[in-house]
Amino acid sequence: MFTGIITDMGEVLALEQQGDLWARIGTSYDVDTVDIGASIACDGVCLTVISKGKDPQDWFDVQISAESVAKTNIGRNSWHVGRRLNLERALKVGDELGGHIVAGHVDGVAEIVSIRDEGDSSRFTFRAPDDLASFIAPKGSVTLNGTSLTVNEVSGAEFGVNIIPHTKEVTTWGTAKAGDPINIEIDTMARYVARLQEWNA
Repeated sequence: MFTGIITDMGEVLALEQQGDLWARIGTSYDVDTVDIGASIACDGVCLTVISKGKDPQDWFDVQISAESVAKTNIGRNSWHVGRRLNLERALKVGDELGGHIVAGHVDGVAEIVSIRDEGDSSRFTFRAPDDLASFIAPKGSVTLNGTSLTVNEVSGAEFGVNIIPHTKEVTTWGTAKAGDPINIEIDTMARYVARLQEWNA
Protein backbone atom coordinates (compact mmCIF):
# COMPACT_ATOMS: atom_id res chain seq x y z
CA MET A 1 0.00 0.00 0.00
CA PHE A 2 1.03 3.59 -0.67
CA THR A 3 -0.14 7.13 0.14
CA GLY A 4 0.37 8.95 -3.15
CA ILE A 5 3.03 11.20 -1.59
CA ILE A 6 5.98 11.13 -3.98
CA THR A 7 9.36 10.77 -2.26
CA ASP A 8 11.74 10.61 -5.23
CA MET A 9 11.96 11.27 -8.95
CA GLY A 10 13.64 8.30 -10.55
CA GLU A 11 14.89 7.86 -14.10
CA VAL A 12 14.53 5.00 -16.55
CA LEU A 13 18.12 3.90 -17.20
CA ALA A 14 17.39 0.89 -19.43
CA LEU A 15 14.44 -0.97 -20.93
CA GLU A 16 14.45 -4.42 -22.52
CA GLN A 17 11.80 -6.88 -23.58
CA GLN A 18 12.67 -10.20 -21.92
CA GLY A 19 9.36 -12.05 -22.11
CA ASP A 20 8.12 -9.48 -19.60
CA LEU A 21 9.40 -5.92 -19.93
CA TRP A 22 12.50 -5.32 -17.79
CA ALA A 23 13.45 -1.86 -16.57
CA ARG A 24 16.36 -0.43 -14.61
CA ILE A 25 15.42 2.66 -12.64
CA GLY A 26 17.88 5.12 -11.14
CA THR A 27 16.93 6.52 -7.76
CA SER A 28 18.14 8.72 -4.92
CA TYR A 29 16.90 6.07 -2.45
CA ASP A 30 19.74 4.30 -0.66
CA VAL A 31 19.21 0.86 -2.17
CA ASP A 32 20.97 -0.72 0.83
CA THR A 33 17.66 -0.01 2.62
CA VAL A 34 15.55 -1.55 -0.19
CA ASP A 35 14.92 -5.29 0.04
CA ILE A 36 14.75 -7.61 -2.94
CA GLY A 37 11.02 -8.27 -3.31
CA ALA A 38 10.07 -4.82 -2.00
CA SER A 39 7.29 -2.89 -3.72
CA ILE A 40 7.94 0.54 -5.21
CA ALA A 41 5.28 2.56 -7.01
CA CYS A 42 6.71 3.87 -10.28
CA ASP A 43 4.41 6.53 -11.78
CA GLY A 44 1.68 4.82 -9.74
CA VAL A 45 2.42 1.27 -10.90
CA CYS A 46 3.28 -1.08 -8.02
CA LEU A 47 6.40 -2.95 -9.14
CA THR A 48 8.61 -5.52 -7.39
CA VAL A 49 12.33 -4.98 -6.96
CA ILE A 50 14.15 -7.99 -8.46
CA SER A 51 17.73 -6.71 -8.21
CA LYS A 52 19.59 -3.57 -7.16
CA GLY A 53 22.99 -1.93 -7.24
CA LYS A 54 25.00 1.27 -6.83
CA ASP A 55 27.09 1.62 -9.99
CA PRO A 56 27.35 4.38 -11.13
CA GLN A 57 24.34 5.48 -9.03
CA ASP A 58 21.73 3.73 -6.90
CA TRP A 59 19.36 1.70 -9.08
CA PHE A 60 16.83 -1.11 -8.91
CA ASP A 61 15.43 -3.48 -11.54
CA VAL A 62 11.79 -4.42 -12.06
CA GLN A 63 9.85 -6.75 -14.35
CA ILE A 64 6.61 -5.40 -15.81
CA SER A 65 3.97 -7.91 -16.87
CA ALA A 66 2.07 -7.69 -20.15
CA GLU A 67 -1.08 -6.92 -18.12
CA SER A 68 0.58 -3.93 -16.46
CA VAL A 69 1.92 -2.69 -19.79
CA ALA A 70 -1.54 -2.95 -21.37
CA LYS A 71 -3.34 -1.18 -18.48
CA THR A 72 -0.91 1.72 -18.03
CA ASN A 73 0.81 4.47 -19.95
CA ILE A 74 3.78 2.12 -20.35
CA GLY A 75 1.80 0.57 -23.20
CA ARG A 76 1.43 3.99 -24.83
CA ASN A 77 5.19 4.09 -25.44
CA SER A 78 5.37 6.58 -22.58
CA TRP A 79 8.37 4.95 -20.88
CA HIS A 80 11.74 5.42 -22.54
CA VAL A 81 15.36 5.69 -21.44
CA GLY A 82 15.77 9.04 -19.71
CA ARG A 83 12.12 9.36 -18.67
CA ARG A 84 11.60 10.67 -15.15
CA LEU A 85 9.25 8.71 -12.89
CA ASN A 86 7.42 9.54 -9.68
CA LEU A 87 8.57 7.04 -7.04
CA GLU A 88 7.12 6.05 -3.68
CA ARG A 89 8.22 3.26 -1.37
CA ALA A 90 5.58 1.09 0.28
CA LEU A 91 3.82 2.41 3.38
CA LYS A 92 5.12 1.14 6.74
CA VAL A 93 2.94 0.74 9.82
CA GLY A 94 3.20 4.00 11.75
CA ASP A 95 4.04 6.16 8.70
CA GLU A 96 2.18 9.43 8.27
CA LEU A 97 -0.75 9.05 5.87
CA GLY A 98 -0.36 12.38 4.11
CA GLY A 99 -2.31 11.50 0.97
CA HIS A 100 -4.88 8.72 0.76
CA ILE A 101 -4.76 4.93 0.62
CA VAL A 102 -3.32 3.94 -2.77
CA ALA A 103 -2.95 0.35 -3.94
CA GLY A 104 -0.59 0.92 -6.86
CA HIS A 105 -3.05 -0.90 -9.13
CA VAL A 106 -3.60 1.39 -12.10
CA ASP A 107 -7.17 1.32 -13.42
CA GLY A 108 -6.55 2.94 -16.78
CA VAL A 109 -4.97 5.82 -18.67
CA ALA A 110 -6.26 9.39 -18.59
CA GLU A 111 -5.06 12.25 -20.79
CA ILE A 112 -4.06 15.81 -19.98
CA VAL A 113 -6.52 18.03 -21.87
CA SER A 114 -5.11 21.40 -20.82
CA ILE A 115 -2.85 23.18 -18.34
CA ARG A 116 -3.30 26.79 -17.31
CA ASP A 117 -1.58 28.88 -14.67
CA GLU A 118 -3.62 30.14 -11.72
CA GLY A 119 -1.32 32.33 -9.66
CA ASP A 120 1.75 30.25 -8.84
CA SER A 121 -0.22 27.00 -9.17
CA SER A 122 -1.41 25.21 -12.31
CA ARG A 123 -4.91 23.97 -13.09
CA PHE A 124 -4.75 20.67 -14.96
CA THR A 125 -7.78 19.32 -16.82
CA PHE A 126 -7.83 15.59 -17.50
CA ARG A 127 -10.07 13.31 -19.53
CA ALA A 128 -10.73 9.99 -17.81
CA PRO A 129 -11.67 6.79 -19.65
CA ASP A 130 -15.48 6.63 -19.88
CA ASP A 131 -15.65 3.50 -17.71
CA LEU A 132 -13.84 5.28 -14.86
CA ALA A 133 -15.46 8.71 -15.07
CA SER A 134 -18.31 7.86 -12.68
CA PHE A 135 -15.80 7.07 -9.89
CA ILE A 136 -14.40 10.62 -9.89
CA ALA A 137 -16.19 13.17 -7.68
CA PRO A 138 -15.56 16.81 -6.73
CA LYS A 139 -13.42 17.06 -3.57
CA GLY A 140 -12.67 13.33 -3.84
CA SER A 141 -9.21 11.81 -4.17
CA VAL A 142 -7.61 10.44 -7.31
CA THR A 143 -4.13 9.07 -7.97
CA LEU A 144 -2.45 10.36 -11.13
CA ASN A 145 1.01 9.05 -12.06
CA GLY A 146 1.28 7.93 -8.46
CA THR A 147 0.42 11.32 -6.96
CA SER A 148 -2.48 11.73 -4.53
CA LEU A 149 -4.52 14.70 -5.76
CA THR A 150 -7.85 16.31 -4.87
CA VAL A 151 -10.46 16.69 -7.59
CA ASN A 152 -11.71 20.27 -7.90
CA GLU A 153 -14.48 19.92 -10.46
CA VAL A 154 -15.99 17.32 -12.76
CA SER A 155 -17.75 17.72 -16.10
CA GLY A 156 -18.64 14.45 -17.77
CA ALA A 157 -15.42 12.50 -18.27
CA GLU A 158 -13.29 15.60 -17.68
CA PHE A 159 -12.06 16.72 -14.29
CA GLY A 160 -9.70 19.32 -12.91
CA VAL A 161 -7.05 19.39 -10.22
CA ASN A 162 -4.86 22.16 -8.89
CA ILE A 163 -1.13 21.45 -8.60
CA ILE A 164 0.89 23.71 -6.31
CA PRO A 165 4.48 24.83 -6.98
CA HIS A 166 5.95 22.42 -4.39
CA THR A 167 4.32 19.43 -6.10
CA LYS A 168 5.54 20.58 -9.52
CA GLU A 169 9.05 20.90 -8.09
CA VAL A 170 9.34 17.48 -6.43
CA THR A 171 7.44 15.40 -9.01
CA THR A 172 7.26 15.05 -12.78
CA TRP A 173 4.23 17.39 -12.93
CA GLY A 174 6.60 20.29 -13.53
CA THR A 175 7.37 18.97 -17.03
CA ALA A 176 3.92 17.57 -17.92
CA LYS A 177 2.19 18.80 -21.08
CA ALA A 178 -1.18 18.60 -22.77
CA GLY A 179 -1.71 15.26 -24.51
CA ASP A 180 0.41 13.25 -22.08
CA PRO A 181 -1.06 9.85 -21.11
CA ILE A 182 -1.43 9.61 -17.33
CA ASN A 183 -1.85 6.56 -15.10
CA ILE A 184 -5.06 6.85 -13.08
CA GLU A 185 -6.09 4.91 -10.01
CA ILE A 186 -9.54 5.65 -8.65
CA ASP A 187 -10.18 5.96 -4.92
CA THR A 188 -10.55 2.57 -3.24
CA MET A 189 -13.63 3.73 -1.33
CA ALA A 190 -15.37 4.75 -4.57
CA ARG A 191 -14.62 1.32 -6.01
CA TYR A 192 -16.27 -0.51 -3.09
CA VAL A 193 -19.29 1.80 -3.00
CA ALA A 194 -19.88 1.10 -6.68
CA ARG A 195 -19.55 -2.65 -6.11
CA LEU A 196 -22.07 -2.55 -3.25
CA GLN A 197 -24.54 -0.64 -5.41
CA GLU A 198 -24.06 -3.14 -8.22
CA TRP A 199 -24.58 -6.08 -5.84
CA ASN A 200 -27.73 -4.56 -4.33
CA ALA A 201 -29.27 -3.59 -7.68
